[in-house]
Amino acid sequence: MKMSKTRLFVSKKLSANILIYIKNKQHHFLKNVLRIKKEDNIKLFDGITGEWLSRVISINRDNIVLQIQNKLRDMSQETDLWLIFAPIKSHRMNITIQKATELGISRFIPIMTEHTNQSKINFKNFELNMIEASEQSERLSIPTLDKTIKFDDLVNNFPSERGLVFCDEGNENLPIIYDALINKTEKYKKWAVIIGPEGGFSKKERSTISSLNSCISVSLGRRILRSDTATTAAIFSIQSVIEKIIMSDNLS
Repeated sequence: MKMSKTRLFVSKKLSANILIYIKNKQHHFLKNVLRIKKEDNIKLFDGITGEWLSRVISINRDNIVLQIQNKLRDMSQETDLWLIFAPIKSHRMNITIQKATELGISRFIPIMTEHTNQSKINFKNFELNMIEASEQSERLSIPTLDKTIKFDDLVNNFPSERGLVFCDEGNENLPIIYDALINKTEKYKKWAVIIGPEGGFSKKERSTISSLNSCISVSLGRRILRSDTATTAAIFSIQSVIEKIIMSDNLS
């Protein structure tokens, strides 16, 4: 019996001894790519109860039957960080979704801005990317994905108790993320980061975002970054600050 390095997400609440029937793409992957055998072990997680060890009890033409053995990890508290983004070209958007999921984004909110040039989103593809990224990054949860909303609807309904990190490439005099956030972690426990489209936010949109009471405008450096690069850099920087504070609180 061997332990599979593969983790699978299942949309059924898991508990000890229940049977899980793996079908379709996951069935193909386990059977024809990994070539698993009876008695092999596979890790499963459901985004609700945690991570479990399962054992292969049968391999059939249309499904693989797994039996849950024991729990490996309980759900743990994660950073409550939203990514608000204007859709970009599909291949770059897929990379953005994958990397943001790996870095711990809890919710994706696509918005339509004045310069957004990609109005169509393949939500099913986004969801598959989120699941795959969660499986490989050892996450225990799957982010939520909202339907696309208008820019005005976002700013008019943005929650005041959530810090909004605005990466404003149009202002060269802003502080870097660490300096801007380090004194704000006492005020905000929930966070969001907003990233514009390839053409950036319009002057009016920049002014509107900056006027929000919870907005913290920051710089990502001297270079003009692509949206997918800016997103990855911003999320990593924000998580670094937040997690440093959490680790410090736990040690005190």
